[in-house]
Amino acid sequence: MIKDFYIKNMVCNRCIKVLKNEIEAQEIRLIEIELGRVQLDIENEDQLKVLENIVINNDFEIIDSAEDRITEQVKIQLLKMLEDLPLDMDGKLSDLLMQKMNQDYSKISKVFSSTEGITIEKYFIKLKIEKVKELIQTQQPNFTEISQMLNYSHINHLSGQFKNQTGMSLTAYKSQQKNFRNSLDKIM
Repeated sequence: MIKDFYIKNMVCNRCIKVLKNEIEAQEIRLIEIELGRVQLDIENEDQLKVLENIVINNDFEIIDSAEDRITEQVKIQLLKMLEDLPLDMDGKLSDLLMQKMNQDYSKISKVFSSTEGITIEKYFIKLKIEKVKELIQTQQPNFTEISQMLNYSHINHLSGQFKNQTGMSLTAYKSQQKNFRNSLDKIM
């Protein structure tokens, strides 16, 4: 029986690779895999149990509710936006999400806020700050270039958000011997 399984905490291509390799190693027929979703041909209950174990053992979760599925779709869309820099946001975040998800933004926003306890906009800021940390660690772009890459109107706007989120300035973060980054699947 061909079935879609929605998976929580898939945040990168390595997540896809891990699940793909483990599912194929168990000889479960994989039809399609992408961030947040796996389509399989499940032949029996034993294969379903094997899938559940693979998911749990790799710190993922199978999503059962429609609300959690919407929330995970929002997270995936936001992560995809930050993959290719410079960030291309012609318009408001709400309009982009409505277009990508083919749903009314008020519903998307209400579901996300109730399941995560944070607004989509605040969550997106947290993701952007983690991207800033990543870019600082590569030591390639300067702060002004980073702010432009992430579609900030001015370096001061980025600096203020960074200080608000991390408690330190961009310069202080860069000068640390140890840089602290949060795992993308743990951001709340």
